[in-house]
Amino acid sequence: MNQLFEIFKLGTQQAKQISAAPDPPHFHNYEELIIGIHGKLEHFIDFKTVELKAPLISFVTKGKTHRAIPKTYNGKCEMWVIRFKSEFIPETIFQLYSNYHENSTLKLEPGPRVDHFDVLCQVIDQEMHCKNPDMSVIRHLLSALFSMVESEKSKTTVDNDPMDSKSTTLQSFLKILEDNYRRPLGVDYYAEKLFMSSRNLNLICKSILQQTVTETIETRKLIEAKNQLLHSDKNISEIGYEIGYSDKTHFTKVFKRRTGQTPSEFRAQLSALIS
Repeated sequence: MNQLFEIFKLGTQQAKQISAAPDPPHFHNYEELIIGIHGKLEHFIDFKTVELKAPLISFVTKGKTHRAIPKTYNGKCEMWVIRFKSEFIPETIFQLYSNYHENSTLKLEPGPRVDHFDVLCQVIDQEMHCKNPDMSVIRHLLSALFSMVESEKSKTTVDNDPMDSKSTTLQSFLKILEDNYRRPLGVDYYAEKLFMSSRNLNLICKSILQQTVTETIETRKLIEAKNQLLHSDKNISEIGYEIGYSDKTHFTKVFKRRTGQTPSEFRAQLSALIS
């Protein structure tokens, strides 16, 4: 996927085709939200297979191995699929990672809220089909959609056991990171804030995000850097300085090591894609 954002609807015929010849388990370089209005979804994720009847929500984070097979139920299938790059909503992406790492798929109760999901997806789809879609509007609508998902999720988990300590610690770390990622701070700072050792914080990050603490800090910085490269006219040095890199050369080196491109190359490629 080269574009920042895409949305499409899977219908009954497409579900039958996918079910007849499903892809093998795979991972991708984008985030994916599936909103099932009608039908069923067989989903292999987190090394187990679940099958749920719609209405349902499934959020698949970048890099997570999975296989989603939409199926008909009572002869019908209707599912929205939304795909986007992490830099499209940089201010919320890590919170999504921590919220959905153990519970990727959520069963919804039938009712008006499901209709609201459908309508909001239709609005997003219509905006994307405009001659010049306003991506800032799309971002706000996507954030609203996730807020609605969170509201539904809280209703289903209110009577469940509280999150395990690893998840709680990760969410606390990501909250502190969100407030401080622009500063040149290392692992020890975050571990001290959480009253734990750097080693244990690293173990938690690696078990849930498959990244070390240092890599997680870098990832958050680079998500913001990509956001700035796409949506501002600031030069490379200014962007690097704003996220804690005082030296342009070091910022460019980290950016290329993590993305395979220099900041200038990334800006030129994405500008061409969305122009």
